[in-house]
Amino acid sequence: MSLADDTSEDHGDHGGHHLPAVEDWPRGFGEASWWPFITAVGAGGIYFAAALFVLGRGQEPLVDPMYGPAAGVASVGLFLAGLYGWLYHAFVVNFWESGTDEHGSGTLRMAMILFLVSEVATFGAGFVYYFFIRAGAWSTDGFPDLLGSLIVINTSILIVSSFTLHFAHVALRKNNRTRFLQLLGLTLLLGVVFIGGQIYEYYEFIVHEGFTLTGGAFGSAFYGLTGLHGLHVSLGAVLLGIVFFRALKGQYSAEKHTSVSTASMYWHFVDVVWVFLVVVLYVGAEI
Repeated sequence: MSLADDTSEDHGDHGGHHLPAVEDWPRGFGEASWWPFITAVGAGGIYFAAALFVLGRGQEPLVDPMYGPAAGVASVGLFLAGLYGWLYHAFVVNFWESGTDEHGSGTLRMAMILFLVSEVATFGAGFVYYFFIRAGAWSTDGFPDLLGSLIVINTSILIVSSFTLHFAHVALRKNNRTRFLQLLGLTLLLGVVFIGGQIYEYYEFIVHEGFTLTGGAFGSAFYGLTGLHGLHVSLGAVLLGIVFFRALKGQYSAEKHTSVSTASMYWHFVDVVWVFLVVVLYVGAEI
C-alpha cells in the first residue's frame, strides 16, 4: 500500500525530514523502509494481546489479566505509529516531487505484492477459524437474513468500483486526465458508499435482529472477518483519497503512476476478498 511512488532519487535532507532509507539499513538492503515492518509487528502484537487476554480470563488465569489489555494498547499504538510513519515518509515528505525511476517503481510494486501476501495470511487465519467452527454441529436458528438485498447491492458496488478503478488507470496511461479523474473520483465514492452500507448492515443486524458479536461462534467469526475487511476497505479509501488529491494537483502522468498502480493492487485485493467472504460467510451460512 505504498504511496512512495513519485519520489525523487535525492536521499538528502528533504526539508528537514529524515527518510528511513539507505543509511538506516545494513549494507546490501538498498532503498528500504523499516516502517512497514513496524506496522507488521504492531499488527502481529494485536493477535498476541488477544491470546494473553484469553489466557488471563477464568477462575484460574494463566497470566495476569492486565497483560492482555496492556499488550493490546501497546500493539495498537505501535501499529498506528508504523502506519503513520509509512504514509508520512512515503507521501507527505515528497509530496511535490516528480517520480520514481523504473527500478524504483518495480521495487514498490514488488513491495505491495509482498504486503498482500501477508494480508492473505491474515485473512487466511480468520477463515481457518471459521471453517473450524463450521465443521461442528451447525444451526441457523437466530441468524438474520444474511442474503438480503443490501448485501447484493453492496457487493455489486464494490465489484463495479474495481472496474472503474481499472479503467481510470487505463485512461491515465493513455494521457486522458479528465476521464482518469472522473473514474478515480467515482471509485472513491463507491468505496465510501460500500463502507456506509456495511455500517448500516451492522446497525440492522445488531439493533433490529439482535445478532451481535457475542451471540455465538458464528457471530464472532462473522463480525471478525467482515470487520477486518471493512477496516481494509476504509484504509483503501484513504489511499484512494490521497491518490485522488494528488491527481487533482497534476502529479500523475502516463509515465509516472506508481502510486496509482500500488493503490489499485490493494483495492482489487480487498474486492476479491469480499467476494470470497460473501460466498463463504453469507452463502455458506445458509447451506
